[in-house]
Amino acid sequence: MSIRIFNTLSGKKEPFEPLENGRVRMYVCGPTVYDYCHIGHARSVVVFDVIARFLKASGLDLTYVRNFTDIDDKIIKRAEEVNKDPLALAEEFIQAFYTDMDALYVQRADFEPKVTEYIPQIQKLVSRLIDKGQAYPVEGDVYYAVETFEDYGKLSGRKLEDMEAGARVEVDTRKRNPFDFALWKSAKPGEPSWKSPWGMGRPGWHIECSAMSGELLGETFDIHGGGKDLIFPHHENEIAQSEGAYGRPFAKYWIHNGFVNINQEKMSKSLGNFLMIRDVLKSCHPEAVRLFLLSSQYRSPIDFSDAAMEEANARMERLYALIKRVEDTLGADAIDTEKVPDRPCWNRFCEAMEDDFNTARGLAVLFETVRHLNGLMDKGGEHLSEKDRKILLSGRADILNIGQQILGILHEAPHAYFENLRRRNLEHSGIDPEQIEEMVAARIRARTDKDWQNADKIRDQLEALGIQLEDGPDGTEWKFKE
Repeated sequence: MSIRIFNTLSGKKEPFEPLENGRVRMYVCGPTVYDYCHIGHARSVVVFDVIARFLKASGLDLTYVRNFTDIDDKIIKRAEEVNKDPLALAEEFIQAFYTDMDALYVQRADFEPKVTEYIPQIQKLVSRLIDKGQAYPVEGDVYYAVETFEDYGKLSGRKLEDMEAGARVEVDTRKRNPFDFALWKSAKPGEPSWKSPWGMGRPGWHIECSAMSGELLGETFDIHGGGKDLIFPHHENEIAQSEGAYGRPFAKYWIHNGFVNINQEKMSKSLGNFLMIRDVLKSCHPEAVRLFLLSSQYRSPIDFSDAAMEEANARMERLYALIKRVEDTLGADAIDTEKVPDRPCWNRFCEAMEDDFNTARGLAVLFETVRHLNGLMDKGGEHLSEKDRKILLSGRADILNIGQQILGILHEAPHAYFENLRRRNLEHSGIDPEQIEEMVAARIRARTDKDWQNADKIRDQLEALGIQLEDGPDGTEWKFKE
């Protein structure tokens, strides 16, 4: 294993050397559950799902933690707007998160803690910081004193003396420094609150991740991840409070995924271009969505558009078509019984993933294999050599293993995939399938009668409807054109 990771903390790629041989502990910041998840959330969750899958496939013993922020200002505000209990609202959106992520074949993390389940641990950590002189209570609130942590800014590259008060923080005259941040917030009337040494209140945003990761993974762990928007102030503040409390490094490697843009514009509520996952899945196959989200190296931004999704759907069809063709060519009995030889595609894919989890390069390996296998079948026809037969078996096995085990795709049987694809296309097109079948049957009769002019006319009519015909020894099949 020779994995290299771009570490945000150092700003360069580093060899991945777990703190414990063969064991990896990873914490990823999950959603604040006050709304349905959008495509930006999906990218982060899918990226780290694939990283987790690959680490496990590499033989490492992974403990993966992804949290839910289920109490927060945004949750309280949304609950007031819809006249619901904030904790009930949060639970509703946690279940919606699972619905969306299950549809995208995201595997559950080993631990998925909620903030409200870790109030004692949070209070213990806040008390520790107060005792060490790194935090101070003010009228029921508790603030972290950033000037007590001399390495503040080491993740983001920002220095306190260069930052202006109010740029990214709420100005509060009770703070010793404008960039001091809340560890504990005093409760306002009607808000969810918990008894504490500082009065009734609730946790600040940043402290939750330090408390939960410390409880589940230890004071120091291997990988901390999340979106680039969390580098400052969230992750910067996590480092300050955790390393301030324990006097040792918080996380060894920091991984941050890039943003999703919509038609080359930043996704924002002010632009009205937020795309919820559940809405995207109404018109896009979930595996195509995953393929799109993995089509760029995770640190790069990615642009969501109709054209990008059409390409992702077409690429999924190419993968399923290749699997179907190999199985049809070799026969089910051979697929089930023959031993698969060496796996060059798998090895080259893993080499790509070892270079900072480069799924874009890994997918290039996958589709290069697809082209090669199609070429072998084009050349060999019904008379494949034993060598080519073994290459087909190996390639099919690699593509399925890479897809199902690491990328989270290719879960359907090929025939079922194309039947479901046809059904979805019919639903969106409004075309009557019985009409298509009648036209195909009429063309078959015309061909039988050697009425080539009429047969060609029917084919042209079907093409105008977006229908592609495939004539074979077993008859004529139709599908929607890519």
